Amino acid sequence: MKYRRRIFPAMAALLLALSLCPCSALAAGDGAAENTETATAPAQTEPPALYPTEVLEYTAGDLDEPRISKTYELSPTDDPALIPTEDFERSGRVYTLLDIIKEDQTETDTKEHIEVITLETDTSDMAEILQLLEPELEITTEDGYTGVLTPDYPSIQVEASGYGTSSRTVSATRTYPNLSSADVALIPKTTEEGGRTLTLADVDWQEAATDYQDGYDLAIRYTATATYTGTATSKYATGYTVTADYKGDVTKTSCDTVTYTAIFASHGETQNGTETEAEPAGSIDPRLALIPLGVIALGGAGFGGWKLVKYLRDKKRGYVK
Repeated sequence: MKYRRRIFPAMAALLLALSLCPCSALAAGDGAAENTETATAPAQTEPPALYPTEVLEYTAGDLDEPRISKTYELSPTDDPALIPTEDFERSGRVYTLLDIIKEDQTETDTKEHIEVITLETDTSDMAEILQLLEPELEITTEDGYTGVLTPDYPSIQVEASGYGTSSRTVSATRTYPNLSSADVALIPKTTEEGGRTLTLADVDWQEAATDYQDGYDLAIRYTATATYTGTATSKYATGYTVTADYKGDVTKTSCDTVTYTAIFASHGETQNGTETEAEPAGSIDPRLALIPLGVIALGGAGFGGWKLVKYLRDKKRGYVK
């Protein structure tokens, strides 16, 4: 009995030690792996989270399949890749991404616009000027409005862009009859013509009456034809500037918000209301390799203990010396 009392505690201690070895090895392996991952994992900056502005639950399809839609409103600078698309569990169901719908929230503004164009020409003839004007004008304003404008013909204005001067000689004649003598002193030295003052340039004398004396006809009256000349200066346009208004509607389309709707569908319930993450195909936990070793060790320990008990029992009975 003494031997048996000593053997059973020893066997229990041996079995406990053998059973704890695989677990300790697994725990040590897990700790080493965690330490390795902690040491080698680089620091990462998490991107800003995106939150939906609307979440709807509904059913769709012939089988009334449960669905959840999440609506996100992003600016043109936001990254849509940050929208959560992973599976999630709600009310005992696992929801998987079905589709993402993008919709641009565009706004169009229209207003009247007047564009004043200017061109240079050498004529003031309106018929020729109309041929120089384009029938349509495509315009893009500084604030982003675009459109097609047409001429407003009543608004066309033509002005001289510059002036030049020219000079010419003008002349006029005056007749002075019944003069007592052919004396230039009897002829005015200037005369007015068209608002200009002309100067005496030449006089042509004609005998108007004669008197016969001593066998000769002597002139007693004269008619003078005087020629006056002067310089006329005129101003003329060297060119013309044409201005015309082009009128029409211009529009501007802006997009300040982009709406994304993520649609998730559920095909069945999870087990026990929790989602189970599947192991990757073909992967084997290396800790499972320790299980056969533990079984072999336990079997060997049990067999050794049985042999030891049998030996001691036989020796006590005198079967073994």
